[in-house]
Amino acid sequence: MAGMKLLLSALLIGLCAYYFYSTETITPEMVKGKRVLVTGSSSGIGEQIAYRFSEMGAHVMLTARRAKQLQEVAKKCLELGAASAGYVVADMENLTLAQNVGQEAIKQLGGLDYLVLNHAGGPVSFEYFKGDVEPMLSSSKINFLSFVELTSTALKALLESQGSIVAISSMCGRIGSPFTVYYSAAKFALEGFFSSLRREFMLSMNNVSVTVAVLGFIDTESALQVVRGKITMSPSPKEECADEVVKAAILRQPEVFYPFWHTKLIYVLHSLAPNLIDNLLNKMYMLENI
Repeated sequence: MAGMKLLLSALLIGLCAYYFYSTETITPEMVKGKRVLVTGSSSGIGEQIAYRFSEMGAHVMLTARRAKQLQEVAKKCLELGAASAGYVVADMENLTLAQNVGQEAIKQLGGLDYLVLNHAGGPVSFEYFKGDVEPMLSSSKINFLSFVELTSTALKALLESQGSIVAISSMCGRIGSPFTVYYSAAKFALEGFFSSLRREFMLSMNNVSVTVAVLGFIDTESALQVVRGKITMSPSPKEECADEVVKAAILRQPEVFYPFWHTKLIYVLHSLAPNLIDNLLNKMYMLENI
């Protein structure tokens, strides 16, 4: 028991040092003129990521299902300083449309430096699994297979530019999450694909980076709507989340956890004491409302 306490103390000290004393910074010059495709960018985290790249002078291509919102985001991207801002309307459950998005982005931008895969969708209910398979197929297409399709379509362009892939994941893809079985399963698959792809890139000595963003509860409209009145956890701001994701992408970091204390710390502690952490996490669910 004393040894476990000592190990946990050392771990906490190490995590604190990593979090507070990281000195790596980014500058607009690192991004100016770069070509960026951001999926799921009509609102939420994707919208904010598009704004961050725009502020640094990148060429941005947006995509989501809602044309009017994309028009508004593209307009604001230009106001913030984007070198150019275009958009393609597409539903990522249709894998052919996902492929078309990648092709159109590369055609309009003349190549690609950053592929930011942020979109999400599918079954949005927050409830017990009842044995239905159809919602799993829908979630897999949107939250996993479309990520693979876009990566495949953009791979040649990214190899030519020695660019970067950013895949937005979730704590649901690291620790099984109740009431989000379909989404959690897709995110576990996503993490397996991109972590394997990263190692292949390393072994083949090419210079395409893969960043997986492991996110907690963020105050996007869709997330708030799904869990309202069902969990006790407070959300973290999407603006700060976008800052951390973009910074990790530019610095070509393999992973980023946000918010740090609710993701990285929990993930590490869960690997050491899974039953204890599961019991603690279970207390945040308001089961009477689910």
